[in-house]
Amino acid sequence: MNRRALLLGLLASTARPAFGQSARYELENSLTERAKWRSFGNKDWITGDPIERARSGRARITTYELTHVGGNSPVARLKSLIALAEAGPKGYDAVHVGASVKPPKRPTQMSLGQILAWIKRTPGQPHAIGRYQFIPSTLRVLIARAGLSTKARFSPEVQDQLADLLLADAGLAKFQAGRMSRKRFMNNLARIWAGLPTSSGKSYYDGYAGNRATLTRAYFDARMREFFPKA
Repeated sequence: MNRRALLLGLLASTARPAFGQSARYELENSLTERAKWRSFGNKDWITGDPIERARSGRARITTYELTHVGGNSPVARLKSLIALAEAGPKGYDAVHVGASVKPPKRPTQMSLGQILAWIKRTPGQPHAIGRYQFIPSTLRVLIARAGLSTKARFSPEVQDQLADLLLADAGLAKFQAGRMSRKRFMNNLARIWAGLPTSSGKSYYDGYAGNRATLTRAYFDARMREFFPKA
């Protein structure tokens, strides 16, 4: 091997991530813009997210059965739509289907601290949990933002409170005030919840180990027009 070929080989090997890190490397780089977009973007969120998105969650829904929980306001109905896309019939007690070691109790019967302890005890598996399928890094940040004690129960009320923070991040107030288009708000929601489709009709995470939107864009758009007819 001549000197030039050897030098090129060395450069290529140093520029490429190790084999075991390649998938994570590619996903972390693809999430760079999303991390900037999130109001609470941080290193822990970036490094913690890939394993949660590395395995698909709920399968594509073929029959929509939207059940409203928590009232009939536009925001409550939106949260029910998100729950349909993410959690399915188990709702507030849903756990990612890829979690081989499930929590010792129903999530709504556990404290936030117990859920975080379960996450810590079971590395290497997805941990999306609850009606809104919070992933660990997002959950930790939301708990801090909400000022909640780890002794607080992961109740439906607490889950809704945390989801409200994510809706605010997506621009709910601007959308309701007419300062953000429906399309943009929907795409922002799709950046948070993988089960919701972007304007392309695909999940923001489409292509990563089977991840795909569980709702069609047409259904998503129709429901948003129904919930927010004046927006």
